Amino acid sequence: MRLLIIGTLGGQIGAASQIAMQKGAKVQQADTVERALDQLRAGQGADLIMIDVHSDIARLVASLESERIALPVIACGIGNDSQAAVRAIKAGAKEYVPLPPDAELIAAVLQAVSEEPSTIVYADQGMTDVIKMADQVAPSEASVLITGASGTGKEMMARHLHAKSRRKDKVFVAVNCAAIPENLLESELFGHEKGAFTGAVSRRVGKFEEADGGTLLLDEVSEMDPRLQAKLLRALQEREIDRVGGGKPVKVDVRIIATSNRNLQEEVAKGTFREDLYFRLNVVNLAMPSLARREKDIPLLARHFVKKYSEANHIEERPLSEAALARLKSHNWPGNVRELENAIHRAVILATGSEIGPETITVSGVQGAPAAADADADAATLVGRTVADVERDLIIDTLHHCLGNRTHAANILGISIRTLRNKLRQYSQEGFAVPQPGEASAAPAP
Repeated sequence: MRLLIIGTLGGQIGAASQIAMQKGAKVQQADTVERALDQLRAGQGADLIMIDVHSDIARLVASLESERIALPVIACGIGNDSQAAVRAIKAGAKEYVPLPPDAELIAAVLQAVSEEPSTIVYADQGMTDVIKMADQVAPSEASVLITGASGTGKEMMARHLHAKSRRKDKVFVAVNCAAIPENLLESELFGHEKGAFTGAVSRRVGKFEEADGGTLLLDEVSEMDPRLQAKLLRALQEREIDRVGGGKPVKVDVRIIATSNRNLQEEVAKGTFREDLYFRLNVVNLAMPSLARREKDIPLLARHFVKKYSEANHIEERPLSEAALARLKSHNWPGNVRELENAIHRAVILATGSEIGPETITVSGVQGAPAAADADADAATLVGRTVADVERDLIIDTLHHCLGNRTHAANILGISIRTLRNKLRQYSQEGFAVPQPGEASAAPAP
């Protein structure tokens, strides 16, 4: 976790920094918004910004948006000043934290934005074999291609490789190639010079330079446009990049890890992925097994998520009943570990008794009913409906199942996050209720 603090935080910057560092964060500081932006443009990346409530929060947020720097902003101010908090939220801050800093509150904020799980939970032999190979190749400089269906834990495996590598004390930078529009991905990867295009108000360092000395994860690399694949291949071969609008190559030292939920050999055969780039990335291949092939891991992971989300929601931890475990084992988990995690998160919230029973387990958008009966009922309800209506209900039900998490829902549905957002925007305009992030409602789509 990399934390950037802007301003003095009402004189509490030292205390806030100390708490954050004790929780494992790496802390940077900037006196002003402009200096903070300069640091970010120069490749001194961050995962979270904490800014003094008296700073120009609106300007910071507007600059981050215009320069396509996606970072959560937390405002901090002395005491519980409700007016200051309202102004900060209206200006674009995600949250307001009162000062002097409370250790538990700072830890909660850091945990809320951190997506860096450090431990892979497993017992099944198939996953054991993959971990063994990963540990063997991690210390090398070889590029690694991690393949597998959505939700199998490809990014977590990439972080595991980095943690076991000789670069573990350097930065780990991840780029989701599927989530960034094609016309912006080149600038995101390679950076740009001032004036290179409309909106390029200053030089900005790309992810390759930001990851210099460390590891760069190209998540879902198969979604990359073929034209950009050629530039990526050159960067890997020559170990140098060209900023958009730049005239001089920049040397970089990065270890590349790529992931894909597609069969890249098939993509090469179809002509949508360059064969030479495939061979450059696929020096070592780690194939993540589906959860359906990890039967021993289902109860282990389920109990792990029960503990995690009981603590996160301040709920007394309840054991999973035998009937609930049986229901979990009987499902084929098309969304893999991510789907299981979402199902357990929902079950933890909905459970009311001394145990987590099968009635709280929602799988594939259906709650607490046998799979065969579900299939018959679903088939009957499809007759006479349009494809568009069925698609809408499927998308909204899946989003409910994922507690409003757009990325998780897109992965389960097998569509890009961009396609999902366009669909949801359309549904909202048509008057349908679209679940928001964090919603735990089990209500069906309208």
